Amino acid sequence: MLIANIFKAIILGIVEGITEWLPISSTGHLILADEFIKMNMSPAFTEMFNVVIQLGAILAVVVLYFSKLNPFAPSKTSAEKKDTWTLWFKVIIACLPAAIIGIPADDFLDAHFHKFLPVAIMLIVYGIAFIVVEKQNKHKQPKVTTLNDFTYKAALIVGAFQLLSLIPGTSRSGATILGAIIIGSSRFVATEFSFFLGIPVMFGASGLKIFKFISHGNSFGSSETIVLLVGMLTAFIVSIIAIKFLLDYIKRNDFTAFGWYRIILGIILIGYWLIAM
Repeated sequence: MLIANIFKAIILGIVEGITEWLPISSTGHLILADEFIKMNMSPAFTEMFNVVIQLGAILAVVVLYFSKLNPFAPSKTSAEKKDTWTLWFKVIIACLPAAIIGIPADDFLDAHFHKFLPVAIMLIVYGIAFIVVEKQNKHKQPKVTTLNDFTYKAALIVGAFQLLSLIPGTSRSGATILGAIIIGSSRFVATEFSFFLGIPVMFGASGLKIFKFISHGNSFGSSETIVLLVGMLTAFIVSIIAIKFLLDYIKRNDFTAFGWYRIILGIILIGYWLIAM
C-alpha cells in the first residue's frame, strides 16, 4: 500500500508542480485528480496533503530567486539591499487581505467549495476572464515594467485579487497576475510578483493546515511522512521546470491559451459530473 501511495504522491506532485505556477489552479487540479487518483490515506491527511505539497513548489521559487530575494547578499549594493527590503514590504502588504479574510474563512471554504463542481465552474469563469483581459490589453503599453515601479497601492490591490483564489479552481497565480495586468503591470512583472507573493502565503497556508491536522487528533506516522515528502520533492523539481517555461513563454505570448485551456477543461469536467451524478 505504501508503494502505491508513493506512486500516487509522485503523480500529484507533478500536477502540483505544473499547475501551481501556470494560471490554471493547482488546488483545483489536485481536487479533480483526487476523483481519479485516490490515495489510501485518511480524508484528513489527503486534505492536508493537497495544501502542504505546495511547500515543495514554493521552495523552487526560493531557490531560483534566492539572490534576488536575499536582502543580506554581500554582492548587493546598499541601494540594491534597500530595493530588496522594499520588495518584501510590498509582498507583506499584499498578503494582508488573505491573512485578514482568508484565515477565518478557511473552514467554511473547505466545507463548501473544495468540491468537483465549484472547481469546474471557476475554471471556466476565470478562463473567460483571462481572454477578456488579454483582449482589452492587447494594444496597451504597460505602465509598470519593473518591480521597482510596483507601488504599495498596487501591491494591496493585487493582494485583494488574491482573495478570489480562496475558491478552488480560481488559481492563486491566475488571480494575482490578472489583477496586476488590469492595473497596468507587464505580464513579466505581474508573474514575478505573483511568484514572490506565493512564498508567505503558501508557508502560512501550509502551517495552518498542519496545525489543524494535528490539533484534530491526527498524527504523522512513517507512511504519512514519506508520502508527503515524496510529493513535496516531486513538486519542487517539476516547479523549477514549470517556472522557467512560464517566464520564457510570456516573453513571446500572452495568457489567452491558458484561458481556453481552463474553459475546455471546465466544460469537460461539468459533462463528466453530469454523467456521474
